[in-house]
Amino acid sequence: MRFVLRFFGFLFSIGAIFFLIGAVGLAYGFWFFSKDLPDHAQLANYEPPVMTRVHASDGSLIAEYARERRLYVPIRAVPKLVKDAFLSAEDKNFYKHVGVDPEGLVRAVVVNLRSGGSREQGASTITQQVAKNFLVGNERSYERKIREALIALRIETTFSKDKILELYLNEIFLGTLTPGRNLHGVAAAALDYFGKSIQELTIAEAAYIAALPKGPNNYHPFRQRKAAIDRRNWVIERMAVNGYITQEAAEAAKNEPLNVKPRVVSPNSIASGYFAEGVRRDIAERYGEESLYEGGLLIRSTLDPKMQAMARKALVDGLVRFDEARGWRGAQQKIDLTGREWGLALGEVQTLGDVQPWRLAVVLEVSGGRARVGLQPRREASGQQVRDRETGFVGADGVKWTRRPVERAVSVGDVVYVEPIEGKQGQFRLRQYPEISGAIVAMDPNTGRVHAMVGGFSYDQSEFNRATQAMRQPGSSFKPLVYATALDNGYTPSSQIMDSAFVLDMGPGQAAWAPSNYDGKAAGLRTLRYGIEHSKNLMTVRLANEIGMPAVSEYSRRFGVYDDLLPLLSMSLGAGETTVMRMTAAYSMFVNGGRRIKPTLIDQIQDRNGRSIYRHDDRKCTSCDAGKWDGGAAPKLTENREQVIDPLTAYQITSILEGVVQRGTAQSVKAVGKPLAGKTGTTNDAKDVWFVGFSPDLAVGVFLGFDQPKSLGNAATAGQYAAPVFRDFMQMALKDKPATPFRVPAGIKLIRVNASTGTRAGSEGGGTILEAFKPGQSPPASYAPPDEDAAPQAEYEPAPPPEPARRAVGVGPTGLY
Repeated sequence: MRFVLRFFGFLFSIGAIFFLIGAVGLAYGFWFFSKDLPDHAQLANYEPPVMTRVHASDGSLIAEYARERRLYVPIRAVPKLVKDAFLSAEDKNFYKHVGVDPEGLVRAVVVNLRSGGSREQGASTITQQVAKNFLVGNERSYERKIREALIALRIETTFSKDKILELYLNEIFLGTLTPGRNLHGVAAAALDYFGKSIQELTIAEAAYIAALPKGPNNYHPFRQRKAAIDRRNWVIERMAVNGYITQEAAEAAKNEPLNVKPRVVSPNSIASGYFAEGVRRDIAERYGEESLYEGGLLIRSTLDPKMQAMARKALVDGLVRFDEARGWRGAQQKIDLTGREWGLALGEVQTLGDVQPWRLAVVLEVSGGRARVGLQPRREASGQQVRDRETGFVGADGVKWTRRPVERAVSVGDVVYVEPIEGKQGQFRLRQYPEISGAIVAMDPNTGRVHAMVGGFSYDQSEFNRATQAMRQPGSSFKPLVYATALDNGYTPSSQIMDSAFVLDMGPGQAAWAPSNYDGKAAGLRTLRYGIEHSKNLMTVRLANEIGMPAVSEYSRRFGVYDDLLPLLSMSLGAGETTVMRMTAAYSMFVNGGRRIKPTLIDQIQDRNGRSIYRHDDRKCTSCDAGKWDGGAAPKLTENREQVIDPLTAYQITSILEGVVQRGTAQSVKAVGKPLAGKTGTTNDAKDVWFVGFSPDLAVGVFLGFDQPKSLGNAATAGQYAAPVFRDFMQMALKDKPATPFRVPAGIKLIRVNASTGTRAGSEGGGTILEAFKPGQSPPASYAPPDEDAAPQAEYEPAPPPEPARRAVGVGPTGLY
């Protein structure tokens, strides 16, 4: 008996020793693996990278910027159905375990042993996956698994189950449906896979998204469709077994097709490439690349999608009109269809994605006066073809503009662009993308909010934005700045300037500078109004020489056209370089009463928490927060914009520019049938053509020219090419707007004068107009031609210009008109 007791005592001692050794070993292991663990408490302040989204003024989405496409949603906003699907797929005991699930671990070991390692099953809980994704990393080792488990235990003691699940559902990688769009989090996945918010997901859709964490590429909806459906159905079955859905609902869900419908690219996104890129650059400059791609900013832009589409159509039509008048240049390229399926061959050809309704096509057959063409299949965002092997015909109507018969215009294998002919099913018009380029900007002249901006024919073809990045000579569209300088310093629209030869001695050994009018004729003594309406170079140079180019330079700086214009006389004819955006903003200051505006593509920016961090309109309204209205005057915003010129001067130049449309170089614009004003601009050798103009509430700038400047033609003018683009746009933009006249500011006197001489009506024959005069000004009573070299007839002594007026001592490029 004593022996037995001693034996059991020995065994107990041995056991105790082994237990102690094990405890010490366990303690050491715990210490060893815990000593360098990352601080799990940092998860409390974790802000994951979230995509920045840009919306148009109507709320529609136009762009997203992200390295990881993620929309962070709090757990309270995640539907129970989505949570149930992920718990069934990943961790059914999530709300029961302490971070590590012994039951799941045992189950995984059994499955792995039975399969002999051929079918590995993990045992990581959702908490462990959070630890791995946020803190530990993806290294495949036993040490990493131990550290993962230890951190999971700590996370469970620090955070609630809902917070852990929230982190998981927003961080988890859920695949790449289309190249470049790495989806993180359930909200982004729901949008990209099904075009829905997570609140709209069905059982089958939620189950499919929950099936993805184990291996998104293994369950790709198009490349691995059967595996994807099998995995989805397994998740649905788990949801039924766990009691989240009924078996009947599960069977119905399993019988549904996969129904993955990649998010359709918004038409606004297609038409607004240049605008969206402008916003992206602005945000990157303000806040940096990290905030742009990871900060989750919500940007409300100033874009008007309808107006943007109108602007793009007007510009593209203008570019194509110019280009096609110069003839057909031939196919984009040629492909050999011998022994090849034409659809596959054409599918390999790169196309422009933002030129709809144009389609890329290959000529399959030419006979009988028409060509049969095969159209490149349209594709979804996923790359899947929507239509297969669609064909059509290009007949005589489709090649009429080429001035060639079909047989001479195209041949088999030619790759060309075609456009559907409206009202003629299956018939197409031959197209070619234009070599000429250009830009158009439309903005609110009172706030600077840019409603539309198109920087070229196709953003896919060239990302260079001719509206903001191209520095071009504005030509005669700059002249109103010269005349505004004069009007702001004592001249009137009826002041008279001699339109005759002007010669400037350039000094010994240099040829004299002698500008000329476009038509080569001189009209004699004429009014300031006539000088702008008929774009007279000689009158403009004489006026600039009289008031002094330093004054003109200062006013051009005030209006934001140039930062530092050289005070050379040729600059008065638009020889300096500027942008369409700057010119449009300058003209906006004419129609808004002379107030400075700053063009903007962005109305408001909110951070990821919804807090406004930027507003373009920073005017204050001190009484807008009143508790009630007592019947008095409505609250007014405090005006804080700088006055660039006298509002009466602004109206005078506006009235004169209205005359350009009514009687001058832009009479084609009268077809709009609404009060409009503006100015043409054609540069030396017609390398650039402009039209900048406005209605009372919309300012628009148009430019056309080759990227590598060259002449548009000996007879090319802005009235012929740029003004029609402005006209077409305004016809669409103002179609449903009333014909609002320009606002006449208090103090302006409208006096009827002789349209030709500017003298008071009745003193001479001829047509009359209403002319705008400031207090103390009046039209001359009679017309008496002074000496050719006499100073212009100001109604009273001109006020000193902003800088000491000095005559220009040099010139730059010549011959602008």
